[in-house]
Amino acid sequence: MDAGSVPVIVGPTAIGKTAVALALARHWPLEVVSADSRQIYRGLDIGTAKPSRKERAAVPHHMLDVVRPGERYSAGRYARDATAAVADIRQRGKLPVVVGGTGLYVRALAEGLFREPPLDSGRRRALDAWLARLEPLELVRWAARFDPGFSGGGRQRASRAVEVAMLSGRPLSWWQREARAAAGVRPWYVVLSAPRPVVHQRIGVRSAEMVQRGLLEEVAAAMADAGAGTGPGFDGVGIREAVEALTGVRSRDSVAEAIAFSTRRYAKRQETWFRHQVPEPRHNFDATRPAEALANEIAAAWGRDQARGTA
Repeated sequence: MDAGSVPVIVGPTAIGKTAVALALARHWPLEVVSADSRQIYRGLDIGTAKPSRKERAAVPHHMLDVVRPGERYSAGRYARDATAAVADIRQRGKLPVVVGGTGLYVRALAEGLFREPPLDSGRRRALDAWLARLEPLELVRWAARFDPGFSGGGRQRASRAVEVAMLSGRPLSWWQREARAAAGVRPWYVVLSAPRPVVHQRIGVRSAEMVQRGLLEEVAAAMADAGAGTGPGFDGVGIREAVEALTGVRSRDSVAEAIAFSTRRYAKRQETWFRHQVPEPRHNFDATRPAEALANEIAAAWGRDQARGTA
């Protein structure tokens, strides 16, 4: 196996990435490096659709349960931590396989993101407290004022844009452009996709299963541990709707459908990102087929590219 390249399996949420990675373990002595910005949070296993304990026992997974839900975790930090995980896996003679749907994490690892400027910790805590009190739209407006290159996103991304601009004196977009770090891996891309009705049906099933498996109880426990559920780990799709139910903003009966609605919108954004941002060469696979069949084809494509020297 070529130590210089790393399989990177991407696709929208609920497309079946974990199942394919587990099936690939029959072909390769692999360990998974997660590229999911929600699965880094501890105590939110159901809400972030983490691999089960049985699955993790069968195939080691890295970059799960990294920080508490109240802590912020940047793409730059992910790139450093994931690069270290890749190096550790290789040192033990295994093949690291990156699996995830967070495009910014994948880009940070595969292309290099930027070297984060040093930020004063005391001023940062005070600023974070102020940002936490802002309504989402107001926060986005502040981000756009401080950084003309701000391209939108959720609360965490907007907070990050304001924080970097105010504490470093330069917009986040400037740091991303001018202070780019080296890439952590040379990617061999696999993009999984399926017709939108198929993805929507899978999302609906998974959303209902999350609630049935105890999502609300899981989030309630995490809120009790982290304090009121206001940290960045509680802002993700699936978790946010559970927090709303637990705080009386929505009924418990509406949680599964609300999660499905938000997840479908998120999956559409993911599909668009991977379609336009994942560079060639890449391998596209129809994820409507069984994971075992996909793993066979992916392993065969990897072998062919290795023989040609293109992987």
